[in-house]
Amino acid sequence: MSNPKTIKIKVYADPGHAWAAVKRKSLEKLQIIDKISGYSYQRGATVYLEEDCDLSVFVNALKGLGFAVEYIESHTNNRSPIRSYDSFKIS
Repeated sequence: MSNPKTIKIKVYADPGHAWAAVKRKSLEKLQIIDKISGYSYQRGATVYLEEDCDLSVFVNALKGLGFAVEYIESHTNNRSPIRSYDSFKIS
């Protein structure tokens, strides 16, 4: 039986890096949008948090609210198209 307070996060990886797809509104609601770096990417309403620092900021905020996190991973041996998305900007 899974925890009803479990958040599933889709993670996309290529041979060099990984990013977690989250909705921009989630970052705003958690009041951490100003803590996300330009190393993350964005496309439409989705922000692709880089795995090293920005994802930790997001996960720590969720855990602080009592949520558990489950990762759903997707890997490619090619260059991820995420690398060609716009760099994350607050505004």
